[in-house]
Amino acid sequence: MVEKIKILMIDDHPMIIEGYQNTLQFTKKDTQELSIDIANDCEEAITYINASIDNKVPYNMLFIDISLPPSKDGRMNSGEDIAEYVRKELPLAKIVILTMFNESFRIHNIIKNIDPEGFLIKSDLTSSELASAFQAVINNPPFYSGTVNSFIRKSISSDIVIDDKNRKILHLLSQGIKTKSLASHLDISLSAVEKRKKHLKELFEIQDGQDETLLKEARNKGFI
Repeated sequence: MVEKIKILMIDDHPMIIEGYQNTLQFTKKDTQELSIDIANDCEEAITYINASIDNKVPYNMLFIDISLPPSKDGRMNSGEDIAEYVRKELPLAKIVILTMFNESFRIHNIIKNIDPEGFLIKSDLTSSELASAFQAVINNPPFYSGTVNSFIRKSISSDIVIDDKNRKILHLLSQGIKTKSLASHLDISLSAVEKRKKHLKELFEIQDGQDETLLKEARNKGFI
């Protein structure tokens, strides 16, 4: 019996999408029939997704790049926005995230907010991994690439638990943002930032009180 799989690939690099398409068509099982649509930005993606809902032929799987040109109305600014929309409107669809981002902060947020069935870092990606990911997501999700699995292992093995705001503080510090500027990024007072930084240094057992030492320890434990 033929399994018909309707796919939407969303990426703003046509050559990359062509590579994904070819890989899936060449490696699919004989019993699988793939119908693949392509969108190059958030606007096109939403148009295809809404049409599939209106026509009652919803997508079974979506490959979504995180960095995408925004929609004209400004409501969709990235692949993360698209993926969250898909989760709400197409609850049965399987989502595969593809991204160049390999920072722990971004990985953590994507897993927490979207919980994708597939999560692939482009720098890890080979044709054989894409083919494996596709079959795994269809039959036995999730499928995460090496970098994502490494982050999850580090986070699980660490007995340090930090909230989202503290994760953002670590992320911003690692990007070179100064402490006095953190308050405006986080919408909290400077004294609240200082308290959180002090708490982080206690959690990571930083003896010298230096931000550089904190960042080094946070990296070692997979939080950045």
